[in-house]
Amino acid sequence: MTVPAAHLPVMLDEVLEALGLRPDGIYVDGTFGRGGHSGAILERLGPVGRLIALDRDPDAVAEARRRFGADARFTIVHAPFSRLREALEPLGVWGRVDGLLLDLGVSSPQLDTAERGFSFMRDGPLDMRMDPSHGESAADLLARIDEGELADILWRLGEERFSRRIARAIVQARGETPITRTAQLAEIIASAVPRREPGKHPATRSFQALRLWINQELAELEAVLPQAREALAIGGRLAVISFHSLEDRMVKNFLRGERAPELPREIPLMAAPAPAVWRTLGRAQKASAAEVKANPRARSAVLRVAEKLA
Repeated sequence: MTVPAAHLPVMLDEVLEALGLRPDGIYVDGTFGRGGHSGAILERLGPVGRLIALDRDPDAVAEARRRFGADARFTIVHAPFSRLREALEPLGVWGRVDGLLLDLGVSSPQLDTAERGFSFMRDGPLDMRMDPSHGESAADLLARIDEGELADILWRLGEERFSRRIARAIVQARGETPITRTAQLAEIIASAVPRREPGKHPATRSFQALRLWINQELAELEAVLPQAREALAIGGRLAVISFHSLEDRMVKNFLRGERAPELPREIPLMAAPAPAVWRTLGRAQKASAAEVKANPRARSAVLRVAEKLA
């Protein structure tokens, strides 16, 4: 088995500041990953503070139990963050959470473990599922998907300009032999791309699109954002790290959409306007140059923070 590289939590200092941690607070890490953010939060909690973490990846859950299972302040739940209410209500913290972190995307160990099938840089089974015990693998998807639907996924989720060429090449290749390995798929994609972006592997966008689709990551985010509003206490903070423009746009539009509407002056108001739900704290933040140098995967990270008002 491939040995994954050490995991570096993205924008750690910025996240800790964004959450406004209190020693006696209740916090939720919606994506435990390998525990970089969770560990730092626990270090700042007092004896009565509490941290609940969620993750859909059984490997991440096992790591959470190994590292923090003996800490009475910590609880790990094996679930995607789209089931936030289901995870928090039995613990008695629904509506009382002081800070919620969502670190979207995949963790370094997931990318670096060839057997998980996320990366075209390491040959392995073409899986890509964050929870390998549920759902359809990337190999299963590519074995049955229609060419037009595949091209649409690559275009919408990967912004791949050669989506039709790639989809056609994949369908032709699977007619000769099943596509079951990451290196095999990467080679098919590379052969279909006539021009390459400098410094970027031609399979980058396609692998990203397939991963987003296999794990329904945009749907998961869409499902959790309204729940985040209900889970937080008044004054509680939501911090979201996204790595894809579609994810960041969804977070930004959600926060904007829950502000009090601005009506034209000429429209008479018959009742008081609805109060704003969120107060955004500063502008979207990006990882520092020093962090990107130490951890290139932080390059595309965007952090948005908001405080619940009502």
